Amino acid sequence: MEIQEKLVIIGSGPAGLTAAIYAARGSLNPVVISGREAGGQLMLTTDVDDFPGFPEGIQGPDLMARMKKQAERFSTKFIDEDVISVDLKRRPFEIKSETCNLLTETLIIATGASAMWLGLPSEQKLIGKGVSSCAVCDGYFFKDKDVIVVGGGDTAMREAQHLSKLCKSVTIVHRRDSLRAQSALQNLVKSKPNIKFIWNTEVIECLGDEKIKAVKLKDVKSGKIKEMPIDGLFVAIGHKPNVEFLKGQLELDKGYIKVKNETHASVDGVFVAGDVSDYHFRQAVTAAGAGCKATMDVEEYLEANV
Repeated sequence: MEIQEKLVIIGSGPAGLTAAIYAARGSLNPVVISGREAGGQLMLTTDVDDFPGFPEGIQGPDLMARMKKQAERFSTKFIDEDVISVDLKRRPFEIKSETCNLLTETLIIATGASAMWLGLPSEQKLIGKGVSSCAVCDGYFFKDKDVIVVGGGDTAMREAQHLSKLCKSVTIVHRRDSLRAQSALQNLVKSKPNIKFIWNTEVIECLGDEKIKAVKLKDVKSGKIKEMPIDGLFVAIGHKPNVEFLKGQLELDKGYIKVKNETHASVDGVFVAGDVSDYHFRQAVTAAGAGCKATMDVEEYLEANV
């Protein structure tokens, strides 16, 4: 089946769904290719207290369901499949999903970035139950508590610095004996009286049923294992932008899609929104704002070029 569209949006997190809402209301009749794991990182989040408009907070999956329903209200079409490949060298662009071949005049890529995890079954079981990958999102829930941050790069230092303002104590666990972060960030974190370090150590297990209670730590040099009681675990070993399907079709910057003028990719007619290009803020509200901007730029592009 081959269909030609004005706009295809790849991704169904806050960026993609906001783009769809604006596009549908602008009579662009957008098609959203949601992906098999629709909804983005908020599907792994329990309480969301920092998205405007929800004074009592909202569950991450509930927020995404509401945004999708709003997009559907304006007749957005959804394809609940993964994108297999894109051809951005031809006009119109060709997008192949698992069962569909779509041709489109414009494209918004909003596939997000996935947090990198430790790969422990016990960690995956407790995501949203004391295990997090975002201090800005979840740090408030650990006010005056003891937490661990895993990592030694810029991300880990920024997470630890933010948490130090909220938590009773922050322990940075790093598998090496030195940090990879920028010197300025290292100095900032080391100046905080409630931050301490455990070097040459890995988290090998998260302990707890409905909530994390402790972690098992392994000294990578001696092999010695010990348990450490903890209220929260923040995994800060990086994020991986979801760009595998592009296969060299667009310019990247540090693995993220390179943009100019906020939303424009390196190919005219291709626009970008959210964490797939944003390695700094990585917030639901900034992703949603980027989705709005991308659609407004699509509208300007179509008026000028089609």
